Amino acid sequence: MALPPLALLLAAGVLLSSVEAQSSFSKLPESYKKGVELAEQKVNAHEGVHHHFLYFKTIQQSQIEAGFDVVYIYQNVYLKATMCKRGTENADTTTCAYRNDRPLIDCAVCYKTYAGAIEAEPKPYVSCVHKPALTEAMKKERIDHCNKMAYSSGSPTLLTVVS
Repeated sequence: MALPPLALLLAAGVLLSSVEAQSSFSKLPESYKKGVELAEQKVNAHEGVHHHFLYFKTIQQSQIEAGFDVVYIYQNVYLKATMCKRGTENADTTTCAYRNDRPLIDCAVCYKTYAGAIEAEPKPYVSCVHKPALTEAMKKERIDHCNKMAYSSGSPTLLTVVS
């Protein structure tokens, strides 16, 4: 039985969006990939999640270079459910196609890196919410939390180093 042309186009579109999302992840700098991985770990570890979630799209990303190889990173990304079950290891969009019947998960992640590695203090912040449930107040709270994290750590300045 042959598929109607519209079904073929839709299937090709799903495959294309999966390939685009995976290639856009591979194009992220290593420091931003680490944030996406934090978000994926948090969502995929949640007991209420039945399907494996993978990176779908970056909404916003920024960084503050504090000097002495210290960088504060903020990311806002979308994760999307796949056909694979939660707990699938080594999942990517070639083995786990995206589902289009579930809402996206909006994640905000901020963390401090030193020499490219995520620091334990201050503790990395990961906030993930189903996109339809995300409110403007929640968005503001996320940004405020990340801003406080960057400024409360007492990042060094040249003025404090002068003897």
